[in-house]
Amino acid sequence: MQHRIVVLGAGYTGASAAGRLARRLRREDVALTLVSAEPDFVERVRMHQLATGQELRPRPLAEMFAGTGVGLRLARVSAVDVDRKTVTVAAADGTEDLLEYDTLVYALGSAWHDQGVPGTAEHADEIASRPGALRLRERLAALGAGEPVVVVGGGLTGLEAATEIAEARPDLDVALAARAGLGDWLSPKGRGHLRKVVDKLGVTVHEHTAVTAVSAGQVSTAGGGTLPAAVTVWTTGFAVHPISGATALEVTDAGRIVVDGTMRSVSHPDVYAIGDAATATGPGGRPLRMSCASGVPMAWQAADAIAARLTGGKLPNTPIRYFNQCISLGRKEGLIQYVTADDRAVRAALTGRTAAVYKELVCKGAAWSVANPLLGIPARRRRVVPQAVAQAVAAAGTPA
Repeated sequence: MQHRIVVLGAGYTGASAAGRLARRLRREDVALTLVSAEPDFVERVRMHQLATGQELRPRPLAEMFAGTGVGLRLARVSAVDVDRKTVTVAAADGTEDLLEYDTLVYALGSAWHDQGVPGTAEHADEIASRPGALRLRERLAALGAGEPVVVVGGGLTGLEAATEIAEARPDLDVALAARAGLGDWLSPKGRGHLRKVVDKLGVTVHEHTAVTAVSAGQVSTAGGGTLPAAVTVWTTGFAVHPISGATALEVTDAGRIVVDGTMRSVSHPDVYAIGDAATATGPGGRPLRMSCASGVPMAWQAADAIAARLTGGKLPNTPIRYFNQCISLGRKEGLIQYVTADDRAVRAALTGRTAAVYKELVCKGAAWSVANPLLGIPARRRRVVPQAVAQAVAAAGTPA
């Protein structure tokens, strides 16, 4: 009887986990299914580029996983029952189906978080998703010279969005509203370079500014001030998919699934959670931050642990640590801030054009590893799955 592994979500973490499992468990007694709401792999770290009119290379999941033994199911997850070991999925036509599993990998990720600020959901734009980035793209394209754009949030996403928009549209009046100081977590060298770039691009920075409301045409700040905003881009953090909180899984107050060092749920041992959906401990006992830098190693850890437990192998014991924070500041500038294992900035930082090339290589490398789940094994040497069989498999929700 086949052991059924179902992976929910085909972002960086879900796709990476499915690919690694396909490499580790190329066995007839394992059935591996990847559930995705989108037909294409979305390079989430490039959504600020998409929003400014740049075209991204399409990466169809069906092509990426063809011949790997991974069955692709295009559907949205509507419910998870961890006691009955079932997942309810809905196809594009609205029809629902039930998938049964023996092992579940939960990688549904996160979406933008309006932090409960009034007017944000109605009037702000987000770049945490492809639909959001495309909507922002349309809004930016409709703006005329001199119109104001306010990016709310001074974290990595906010910095990348503000500088990308300012570089692509120098005719716009771009501002960044940051609750703390500009890049206050960076090293002195990193902060200095960041300040130099935003000044060069003409970005007006409002430091120590909390946005308390968003409306059509402006944002309100603590203290009673306002900033004009024909477009408001909201980048103040992420919220996890709400399905996890509706299950019997042990989760944090924010809905993130609590896992052990192998990414296994502490309450349900047949469930693994990875990426933004999970809360795991890194070096120094600090929780891993929501990021691709955390999610992909978590995916590898989970896949290796699942394979080890199914085959009687040795469990992985590789601590997840950080090396740097990679920040694009438009297409021509970048900042690579080197950090300690627990993600605290050190003095060293790479800046300028070299850093921009470095960041681009990191993005390309992440996409390449996902797009090549068997790590470069030529298609002709993969296990062949005839097209008719593959289509039937996708419809049934189980791999060939």
